[in-house]
Amino acid sequence: MDTPSRKKNRMTPEEYIIFEKTSDMKHEYFDGEIYAMAGATPNHSRIQHNISGILWSQRTSRPCDTFLSDQRVKIEAVENYTYPDLSIACGDVEFDSDDCLLNPVVIIEILSKSSEAFDRGDKFTLYRAIPSLREYILVSQYRSKVERFIRGENGIWQILNPCADIALSVKIESIDLELPLSDIYYRVEFETGEPDRAV
Repeated sequence: MDTPSRKKNRMTPEEYIIFEKTSDMKHEYFDGEIYAMAGATPNHSRIQHNISGILWSQRTSRPCDTFLSDQRVKIEAVENYTYPDLSIACGDVEFDSDDCLLNPVVIIEILSKSSEAFDRGDKFTLYRAIPSLREYILVSQYRSKVERFIRGENGIWQILNPCADIALSVKIESIDLELPLSDIYYRVEFETGEPDRAV
């Protein structure tokens, strides 16, 4: 999702939830400020639905649910709220009384030119405050490239080597599932105007 645009008025978390329930569009909430979510590009939408389809087709015996960007996630430690492009929760999925997801295991964000710095920086810092989160995955919509960050047993986050080869797959270890880049980028056209080889 493109970087949300800031609304100047400050709100408490409680005011935000009330506002969001009656709003015609989605807003993320960071440290007292709300940000209207911008629309997605065709590439973004294709990638999001491609990944969702992969997750469904490879579902394993472990009970997990995949949520798209309509599902709000609450970062309880700092009372901030986001709408990840995809979030995955397993086992006993937890929601608060406002239907906000509390315990995602994996969060996937599809990068745009306007959102990339935020997704890599401040937003990732917030996500790291979610105790259940084990993997954070960034997917480019402009070229074949997927990056995976994992939380180690010591709680330290580390980045693995980015995967850019369309013939390879990215393994999501926490749910024992693979994302083939050829499927992630099915029918996605990069900025050169040439369709990806996965078409």
